Amino acid sequence: MAEHVLRVEGLCATVADTEVLRGVDLEVPSGQVHVIMGPNGSGKSTLAHALMGRPGTQITAGSITIDGVELVGEPAYVRAKAGLFLALQQPIEVPGVSLLDALDAAGVVSDLQGTLTSEAAAVGLRPDLLERPLNVDLSGGEAKRNEIVQLAALRPRFAVLDEIDSGLDVDALGAVSRRLELATTEWGLGVLAITHFQRLLTELHADVIHVLVKGRIEKTGGPELALELEHSGYAAFTS
Repeated sequence: MAEHVLRVEGLCATVADTEVLRGVDLEVPSGQVHVIMGPNGSGKSTLAHALMGRPGTQITAGSITIDGVELVGEPAYVRAKAGLFLALQQPIEVPGVSLLDALDAAGVVSDLQGTLTSEAAAVGLRPDLLERPLNVDLSGGEAKRNEIVQLAALRPRFAVLDEIDSGLDVDALGAVSRRLELATTEWGLGVLAITHFQRLLTELHADVIHVLVKGRIEKTGGPELALELEHSGYAAFTS
């Protein structure tokens, strides 16, 4: 299995002319689960958007590379081809475009219909929902599971998950987490999961925790760091 590295160095970014990221450094290797935690307004979603090249998020300094290939300045589709996947906090509805059509255009697998059916079953997504236009009329939890079905079909090198736990009940969160963990060994997926709460980590077992506060990573540690935050909150980092 090939080893890959997502590396972020000195990343600074603005949104609507307001500086949000102030020098983010992190490194995610293949097969590991890294988790970004932090209070509201710390820049977590902005980091996800900056990584994927979302319009409106302006990178002003720093570097984003996969295996040494620079992605800053590249459009989202180039970053996707390089192996980066973003599951949005609020998945976007795309009327008139089916999931099958969207993934078929990407040329991901030969038996796409079979893959989608099996992956939907793995995360508890009703198979009939695969026939709807992309994310249209899905509940929040269904849309999140649909994102994981897409991820499993695309098999990216790295997945950035912006609050994937939002809208999922305990059973769905367990199914999604198990699929993600299997992916880390099945094809060496590297995961960067963004969350507010330790709840996600009861199901998705993290290798590394990063604490993002005021646009900077203030502390990095093992899974025990999430428990520390659960007990003490972010006061030590925000005072």
